[in-house]
Amino acid sequence: MNPSYPFSAVVGLADLKLALVLNAVSSRVGGVLVRGEKGTAKSTIVRALAAQLPQVAVVSGCRFRCDPEAPDPGCPDGPHEPDAAAALRPASLVELPVGASEDRLVGSLDLERALTEGVKAFEPGLLAAAHRGVLYVDEVNLLHDHLVDLLLDAAALGVCYVERETVSIRHAARFLLVGTMNPEEGELRPQLLDRFGLTVEVRATREPDERAEVVRRRFAFDADPEGFAARWAAEEAALAARIARARAVLGSVRLPDSRLRQITAVCAGFEVDGLRADLVTAHAAVAHAAWQGRDVVIREDVRVAARLALPHRRRRDPFDAPGLDERLLDELLDRTEPETPEDPEGPEGPDDSGGPGPGSRRPGGHDGSGGSGAGDGAPDRAPEGAPGAPEGPGSATGSGDRPQDVAAAGAPFRVPVFKVAGVGAGVAGRRSSGRGRHGRTIGTRVPTGTGPAAVDLPATLLAAAPHQLRRGRRGPGLVLTRDDLREPVREGREGNLVLFVVDASGSMGARRRMTAVKTAVLSLLLDAYQRRDKVGLVVFRGAGATVALPPTSSVEAGAARLRALPTGGRTPLAEGLATAAGVLRVERLRDPDRRPLLVVVTDGRATSGGDVTRAAAALAGVTSVVVDCESGPVRLGMAQALALRLGARVLPLESLGDLVRDRRKAG
Repeated sequence: MNPSYPFSAVVGLADLKLALVLNAVSSRVGGVLVRGEKGTAKSTIVRALAAQLPQVAVVSGCRFRCDPEAPDPGCPDGPHEPDAAAALRPASLVELPVGASEDRLVGSLDLERALTEGVKAFEPGLLAAAHRGVLYVDEVNLLHDHLVDLLLDAAALGVCYVERETVSIRHAARFLLVGTMNPEEGELRPQLLDRFGLTVEVRATREPDERAEVVRRRFAFDADPEGFAARWAAEEAALAARIARARAVLGSVRLPDSRLRQITAVCAGFEVDGLRADLVTAHAAVAHAAWQGRDVVIREDVRVAARLALPHRRRRDPFDAPGLDERLLDELLDRTEPETPEDPEGPEGPDDSGGPGPGSRRPGGHDGSGGSGAGDGAPDRAPEGAPGAPEGPGSATGSGDRPQDVAAAGAPFRVPVFKVAGVGAGVAGRRSSGRGRHGRTIGTRVPTGTGPAAVDLPATLLAAAPHQLRRGRRGPGLVLTRDDLREPVREGREGNLVLFVVDASGSMGARRRMTAVKTAVLSLLLDAYQRRDKVGLVVFRGAGATVALPPTSSVEAGAARLRALPTGGRTPLAEGLATAAGVLRVERLRDPDRRPLLVVVTDGRATSGGDVTRAAAALAGVTSVVVDCESGPVRLGMAQALALRLGARVLPLESLGDLVRDRRKAG
């Protein structure tokens, strides 16, 4: 088995290295969420850290990795004797795949023994395997919500509770939780972000020399993994020893009351919700002091801890990007600095071990870490040249029409719930009816795949019971065959693809409607975010239509493109519908189980382009909603005519918020 890539050999990523090390020093820090673009060595460095963690002593034969010096009194394999045999094992690195089931994560009834031997036995899951090690979740933002809830509850409590299929089990589950994600593929909900102790934003370095060194080291490792690891063995041994020393002195590090008040003042100054931020920042500051060899927390420890613990807790709105204003952080620290600090400098001074040190902060710098506060305070806007990016005041549309100014969006409001008709089989979500692994059980069926996703025990027993004599049953256990297995049919909710087709022509801007339109679409985007949908954005104006946002789980990207959307030019309605049909056609191939919901926002005018009737026919069978933006005392009803062609529900723009208010009054 080839060695993993050495932790010390990773180029740059100083913030990420430091966050991982602080969690290795103190499990109370609460894990790390690594946010960043693809190809930034997120997975490599997490796997490298696990190899540097000290070995752990475990009770021999215990499937739950109990500590022989302090065994879990509730361990399902216990109780363990005080002098039970022990064995040294490497700290475990357990990877949770995106497609894992709930049974795989928390464990379940051992069906084979239950059905063949008639005994109730528990089969441990990945949380048991990760106890006293590292649990690594790549693409954590793509996990189903219920799995994230289970995972983070166990991480917060240090205990896994299993209540299912007549099994009632609890076991210790303390681990270093590391999640990685690409924000372009969708965000975690703010309340789930808060459950991660620290967060780090990573970006690939833009320095050619440093990029060349990354490639050079990777080539060397791929050519000779053992030799490359041997060349870094001294640095790796020093890192492991330093982590062990920091762990040993962690309990003796003192957090003065003045520093605790400074931590709470900083958290209050950034207006974070709840008190988890204060606790995490305090634990991280203590861990950083131990890592630097100090026996008392000083200002720099507080600053480093706050910079890693607060960015993802400052989101006041689901569309806000995590970030931290470091100038405000310094102002808050200056304002609360004790007049007579009791902070002697530690014996180690500057970091000279080759590992992350107290000053490892280079937002946007050449180390590639990006810094947790990179981009903070920047307005939401599409990159230059991106589809939907604003044009200059003198630029022209494809037909020579001059666009209007970019209208601002107002505060989002609650909108009615639009659903796709029928019952689907898409990804679990919160919009339309769907059948899958979650929801209420409405029946059973014979598994159609290689095996059941879950077993319906009563139905399986009923299917097997009539055949026991013919199969020659002689003992207490049932004689089963694969044909006896039954799985539950569950009906719950699925997420959909919500494709917005937005009219951005001159008529929308001329009547000052674009602000209202953007506010409505932003509200619908927020609804899609809460219901775990994918979203896409097609914009039509001038000479044609563009895909401003290809279908994605990142509604933040949709909100940014929407805010930057200019108006102007003629109204090529047919091109907008045709472009939407093309997007849906491609998405059916990519994600055939995810059903679409089309939301067309227009006044129905078509002043240029092709045949609207033919374009609408290409969208036959797609559940659609037309938001009628026509206003004024005289209305032509063109949006209603479009809705008839699409077989869509039509709603006036101004009624979106009124419908919700009317329902509340009626209730």
